[in-house]
Amino acid sequence: MPEVIPHWLSKQANLAPDQLAIEHVNGETITFSELKDRSQRFAKRLAMLGVTKGSHVGILSTNNASMIVAIHALSYIGAVSVMLNVRLTKEELTYQLNDADVTVVLTCDSLEKEVVGMDFSVPVKTFSEIGKLEERQVELQSEIRLDDVFTIIYTSGTTGFPKGVMHTYGNHWWSAMGSALNLGIDSKDKWLATLPIFHIGGLSIFIKSVIYGMPVYLVEKFNEQVVHDAIMERGVTIVSVVTVMLKRLVELVGRNHYPDAFRCMLLGGGPAPKPLLEKAKANNIPVFQSYGMTETSSQIVTLSPTDALKKLGSAGKPLFPAQLKIERTKDDPVGEIFVKGPMVANGYFNKEVATTNAFQHGWLATGDLGYLDDDGFLYVVDRRKDLIISGGENIYPTEIESVLSGLEQLSEVGVVGKDDETWGQVPVAFVVAKDNMITGNDVITYARDYLAKYKIPKQVYFVDRLPRNASNKLVRNELVKWMKNN
Repeated sequence: MPEVIPHWLSKQANLAPDQLAIEHVNGETITFSELKDRSQRFAKRLAMLGVTKGSHVGILSTNNASMIVAIHALSYIGAVSVMLNVRLTKEELTYQLNDADVTVVLTCDSLEKEVVGMDFSVPVKTFSEIGKLEERQVELQSEIRLDDVFTIIYTSGTTGFPKGVMHTYGNHWWSAMGSALNLGIDSKDKWLATLPIFHIGGLSIFIKSVIYGMPVYLVEKFNEQVVHDAIMERGVTIVSVVTVMLKRLVELVGRNHYPDAFRCMLLGGGPAPKPLLEKAKANNIPVFQSYGMTETSSQIVTLSPTDALKKLGSAGKPLFPAQLKIERTKDDPVGEIFVKGPMVANGYFNKEVATTNAFQHGWLATGDLGYLDDDGFLYVVDRRKDLIISGGENIYPTEIESVLSGLEQLSEVGVVGKDDETWGQVPVAFVVAKDNMITGNDVITYARDYLAKYKIPKQVYFVDRLPRNASNKLVRNELVKWMKNN
């Protein structure tokens, strides 16, 4: 028999109806009782459009409360939310809509003109349009089957076409449980959400919210001053960030300190430069590095509060009840990271071959490279596809980026490999300078003090910005294109 639990939003609304669920940066607040009522009414209106159990519904929206209502509404119907990235082109979105068998797209009012103009083959409705429909009297789900698919989120697709990761309710449940067992739950917790909700890192915060009974401070997009003020003045205790966000927050806080109640800066999105982590430590900012991906329903490896300062640079140990192993060759401690656990998705929608290749006997081949230290802590070094092999030597771009980030005159650094007739590949660096006083020679001279000769960038490109995706992660394949166009 499949495992069944009460619908988590209904349960939380019953346990703590007046508890704050969402606090928007604009001052709007929603309790769990209000969130349940709004979601159930939205579900009955969606039923008027013909949305039924098993329907695949696209959600194309910026961060806002109506988006959260829509996601919960679909869970009350038993439909599947297909989360769509607002930065994608018409062609990219069309591929995902067709691939995921989407029957209707829901969007926010601010994107209506743009999305309608894309002329998709399926209807597009704004949240406001749905809100004006009559409510059909349909039976809503009072329980959740943990093995039912809840969401489909597409991988970034940096190589080939993106794949739709199918997350069950159970995947989301165990992700929330693993995080709670590591970070703990405090009655004063308020988690700030600035990562895009259409990505797993943003969505997972709102799943935790209904399971923990925890308020979320909702920010439409990252702004370091807004986040800083929320930590200092609005009682925010946890913030999820990626490296570029942390860097801006560390610079902004300066010599000041966050309130004692602030207990976790959860850092994801890949390895962080050690100079940045050391600067955060000096400012008493509790940075917990983590490791996860869409397929693991957010973090699956995270530092614990007791190890955050002792294991600088590590992503930590697998969350309970996840497992981890490194597949490596005999002489190299670095190998591919494999993970296993109930928060790991079962596969990709309509992609049997890709699913078979990635998911082997319950283990997920992540495509990431890392190693374990003597205490069993994971250190992620890079994506396998980003590895630079120069004269038979393995070069990890993140190592070079970490070193160059120690240069005060640079605000951002990205490293990729360039084809070379002699060595096969050599590293080159793209940098964003804080002023125009620094030169490429200055960067290379600095690198010589910290890196082996073969790791020193052979060329330095100065750019105004680095290409990043909606989660502010560096998009290296774009740097490769830039390099070829120079």
